[in-house]
Amino acid sequence: MRDLVLARLFGADAATDAFFVAFKIPNFLRRLFGEGAFATAFVPVLTEYKETRSHAELKGLVDHVAGTLGLVLLAVSLVGMVAAPAVVGLFAFGWVLDGAEEKLKLAASMLRLTFPYLFFISLTAFAGGILNAHNRFAVSAFTPVLLNLCLIGAALWLSPWMTEPVTALAWGVLIAGVVQFTFQLPFLHRLQLLPRPRAKRGHEGVRRILKLMVPALFAVSVVQINLLLDTVLASFLQTGSISWLYYSDRLMEFPQGVLGVALGTVILPALSRDHAAKDPRLFGRTLDWGLRTTVIFGVPAAVGLAVLSGPMIATLFLSDRFDFHDVIMARRSLVAYSAGLLAFIFIKVLAPGYYARQDTRTPVKIGIVAMVVNMIFNLALIVPLQHAGLALATSLSAFVNAGLLYRGLRRQAVYAPDRRWRRLWLQVGLGCSVMVGVLLFFPPALESWAVWSAWQRALQLAWWILVGAGSYLGTLWVLGLRAADLGRQ
Repeated sequence: MRDLVLARLFGADAATDAFFVAFKIPNFLRRLFGEGAFATAFVPVLTEYKETRSHAELKGLVDHVAGTLGLVLLAVSLVGMVAAPAVVGLFAFGWVLDGAEEKLKLAASMLRLTFPYLFFISLTAFAGGILNAHNRFAVSAFTPVLLNLCLIGAALWLSPWMTEPVTALAWGVLIAGVVQFTFQLPFLHRLQLLPRPRAKRGHEGVRRILKLMVPALFAVSVVQINLLLDTVLASFLQTGSISWLYYSDRLMEFPQGVLGVALGTVILPALSRDHAAKDPRLFGRTLDWGLRTTVIFGVPAAVGLAVLSGPMIATLFLSDRFDFHDVIMARRSLVAYSAGLLAFIFIKVLAPGYYARQDTRTPVKIGIVAMVVNMIFNLALIVPLQHAGLALATSLSAFVNAGLLYRGLRRQAVYAPDRRWRRLWLQVGLGCSVMVGVLLFFPPALESWAVWSAWQRALQLAWWILVGAGSYLGTLWVLGLRAADLGRQ
C-alpha cells in the first residue's frame, strides 16, 4: 500500500530517484548496524545471558549495550548529516559525472532528514532483539507497519504543503524512526528491561558483542551491499532506472519479508538456545525445519512472482505518473530479482547457523566471495540487460552466498539433510509445474491489464493469485504433503 501510494503520487522521475537514494543510504546502514550485524551478534550473547545468568546481569548487559550503541549511532548520524552532499555523490556517482546538480542537491537535502532515521531505527532493532530473545515476536513484527503509515500520511497530507512535494517523504522517514522506537519502550518496561544507557569501557558482554559484530558487519549484509551497488551503477543508466529497481525490489521484498525475515527472526534465538543447551541434534533439526519451510513456500513464491510480475506491477503502480513503459521496465528487474528469491531466504536461514554458534569469520569469507561474484556479474550484465542485469547479478551472487553457507554447515557436521528431502523436492517441483501451467496459459496479456480500471486489475490479480496458490497447494495435497510435515521433527 505504501509503494502504491508513492508510485501514483510521485511516479518514476528524477525527484523520486533522489528520494530513493536519500532513503536507501540510511536504510542500508540500518540493516548493517540494526537488524543485520548487530542483531546477529547481540541476540546469541543476550540469549546466553538470559539462560545462564541473573536478571541483574541481563539488565546490566542491556544498559551497557544501549549506551555504547547509542553513542556510536549518534556519531555516525551527525557525520552523515554534515557530509550529506559528499555521501550522495559517493553513492550516486553517475549523477556527479553527468553534472546532475539539481538531483544531487535534492538528494542531499533529503538525506539530512533521513540520516537520523538510522539512530532511531537501529535502537528499535536493539529493542526488538530483546523482545525476540524473550519470544515476544509480535511487537517487533508489527513495528515496520508504523513506517508505512508515516510515509503514506506524509505523501497524502504533507506533500501538498511542500515546495518540492517529494521532500515530504523524507520528513515521513524521520517521523517514522521516532514513532517506531517509542512504540517498543512500554513492552521493554513490562520485561523490566527498559534500558538506562551506560557506556562502561570493558564490559564483558559488550566486548563479546563487538568482537562478533565487526566481521558480521560485512557478512550478514552482503545482499544489502549488493543492492546498494546496484543503485550506484544504476545512476549511470537512464533516468528512472533507480526507481524501477526500487519498485521491483519492494515486490521481491514482500515474500522475503513475510517468509525470510520471519524465519530469520525466529530461528536465530531458537538456534542460540539449542547451542547453549549443547544439543547438536536439535540444532540440526531446527535448521532442517527452516530450510524445508523455505522450499515449500519460497519456491512457489519466486515462480509466482516471476510469472505474474507484469500484472502485479500494473495493478499496484500503473497511473498517469507511472506509465506502461515504466511497468515494462520494472517488470524486467522484478523477474530478475525473483530468480534469486529462494537464495535470499536461504541466506536468512543458513547464516544464523553460524551466528548462533558465535562464528562470524566463516560468513565473512563467504561474503567476500559473493561480493566479488556480484561485481563480476554486474559488469558482465549491465550493458546487455541494463537495470535488469544489475538485479540478475544480485540474484546470482545470492545463490553463490547461500550455496557456500550450506556447504560450510555440511563440512562442519553442523547440519545433515533429513531423509525426506528428495520426496519434498519432487512434490514442490510438480506443484510449481502445475501452477505455472495454469498461470501461463489462462491470464490475459499484459496489454489488457493496461486498459482496465484499477478495480478490474485488482480483482483479476487477486483471482489469479488464488488460482495459482490453489493449484500449487492442491497438487501438494494430492502428492501426500500434509500440514504435520511442516513441524520440526
